[in-house]
Amino acid sequence: MARWSTAELEAVVAVARRGGFRAAARDLNMSSSALSHAVAGLEARIGVRLFNRTTRSVALTAAGEQFLAEVAPALSAIDQAIERIGEQRAEPSGTLRLNMALGAARLLLEPLVLEYLRRYPLMQVEIVTEGALVDIVGQGFDAGIRLAEAIPPDMIAVPIIPTIRPAIVGSPAYLAAHGTPGRPDDLLRHQCIRGRMASGRIYRWEFERHGSAFVLDVPGTLILDDSDLMRKAALAGAGLAYLHAQQVAAELADGRLVQVLDQWTPPYDGLSLYYPGRRHVPAKLRAFIELIREKDQAF
Repeated sequence: MARWSTAELEAVVAVARRGGFRAAARDLNMSSSALSHAVAGLEARIGVRLFNRTTRSVALTAAGEQFLAEVAPALSAIDQAIERIGEQRAEPSGTLRLNMALGAARLLLEPLVLEYLRRYPLMQVEIVTEGALVDIVGQGFDAGIRLAEAIPPDMIAVPIIPTIRPAIVGSPAYLAAHGTPGRPDDLLRHQCIRGRMASGRIYRWEFERHGSAFVLDVPGTLILDDSDLMRKAALAGAGLAYLHAQQVAAELADGRLVQVLDQWTPPYDGLSLYYPGRRHVPAKLRAFIELIREKDQAF
């Protein structure tokens, strides 16, 4: 009788990657108790504790770290072998796991993700949104989507939105009451809707003109960590917001928001999909990349 099963090994890898049984159980589509039982059963048969468990945390033991380092690549190789065999089917199938910021997910859901699912009905797409950059390989993602400047240098990048143009916007009512800034320094006398980044820092607004770039720590009594909330606050007249022009294109077109200081906010490198170059690219990811390239002019 086998002393272990592939499902048990996958359970150990999932718990290690997610740092707990509840999140790992969701990934594996099973109950936390069943997952805990599978891991405990494997530990009992091999006679080694792989995890230290407390009421607050789950962490690998030294033996568990060694076990994971040897087992995870083997499981990955098995998955890739199965994917390669599966590619002989007429169309991609399986689950495409993507990691990106929430703003990127909102921007790309309709033109890319939903279109991908319409074209490939055998596919599933799982999007995990996080503000901070994560290890997409270690966390089991097929690819990530981030600003080009944030992508690790050892990854292959596929541009989705080549450039993004910032837009400082306010409602007509706010500008009528407080005036229209003519220079970035004028913002020091305005209410600005400030943004907190995933790192915890308050974002300092970026400007450039005639080759000279600088940042400004703008004032404001409202601090938000989501760009869509900033857009809604600007529409409500709460102040000026520093957003992406694509995000407020409809509001600018119909006059609900007005752009200011546009000569001071040139475009910068936009969003790219990225994935590790040293690994086999499965058919499901290749199909998504082909769709990105097809949609190159749509953004």
